[in-house]
Amino acid sequence: MSRSLAKTGLSHLLSRLLFGPAPVLHHSSRSFQTLAFEEIKSSPEKPHEFTAFVLHGLLGSGRNWRSFSRSLASRLSPAQWRMILVDLRNHGRSAEIEGLLPPHNLENAAKDLADLVKSEDLDWPDVVIGHSMGGKVALQFAQSCANGHYGDDVTLPKQLWVLDSVPGKVIQDNTDGEVEKVLQTLQSLPSTLPSRKWLVDHMLKLGFSKSLSEWIGSNLKKSGEQETWAFNLDGAVQMFNSYREMDYWPLLDHTPKGMEIDVVRAEKSDRWNQDVIQQLEHLSAKGVNENEGKVLVHVLPNAGHWVHVDNPKGLLDIIAPKVASIV
Repeated sequence: MSRSLAKTGLSHLLSRLLFGPAPVLHHSSRSFQTLAFEEIKSSPEKPHEFTAFVLHGLLGSGRNWRSFSRSLASRLSPAQWRMILVDLRNHGRSAEIEGLLPPHNLENAAKDLADLVKSEDLDWPDVVIGHSMGGKVALQFAQSCANGHYGDDVTLPKQLWVLDSVPGKVIQDNTDGEVEKVLQTLQSLPSTLPSRKWLVDHMLKLGFSKSLSEWIGSNLKKSGEQETWAFNLDGAVQMFNSYREMDYWPLLDHTPKGMEIDVVRAEKSDRWNQDVIQQLEHLSAKGVNENEGKVLVHVLPNAGHWVHVDNPKGLLDIIAPKVASIV
């Protein structure tokens, strides 16, 4: 694993990944050979009209987005929406599914979504919302749909939301990134640990913050008398490497006809350099081309990388009206 990862603020992501309220779900389900997922509907007693997929970031799970998805579904009423909160491969309950085979990269993470649609007889999503690593999985999903990789009966998403995720390769410098240090530390540990307290104390001794150490400790589950990871660590590392390497600027340069890609940049996020910002603004300012889709850029004020925790109302104010416009 490269030791030249730029410091992109992912330590903030890690330290706050699971914090926040977890409201009651309307429904939950899972598939044994495709992704685990949870479902939130606008009105459980009514048939849905539209479908949105919601994708979490590194080491997260669908439950990170329960509160936001419930609020979004409420804001979109009276239209009936079904929000599919996915656990990406190696994460959440999907980490327990043996059928999700390597290589663990963004291409296969996106194909998992197509397999989920087919195996669970779901509708192809009208909207895909992806945060951080999930944003790049969303871009890969759209690209593969447009290229016919999932068959001829695919319906392209009308909107793709990329939340605080740079579309191109992660810029690297000569320093170690915090997330890489965390992943390397976790890889150095045995697969089973004495207790959650032992892990938190160990992380603190290595110089990690208390909030980050406690969050890492929350990602354990019982394994007999000891504890083990609630995610597939090696697989997550492979996905993170793929996330850093993939470049979706060509997709934004030539967005498929009928699709809108909305990029949300958090005002206080430190992963955006001026060149990337200018490149996005140039794409957003392009004239209308009837043969292509469009790219729009939004700035979320008063928020760092963890957008739906830092400013959930502001994020809803950006997303809800746009999603409602496709009805």
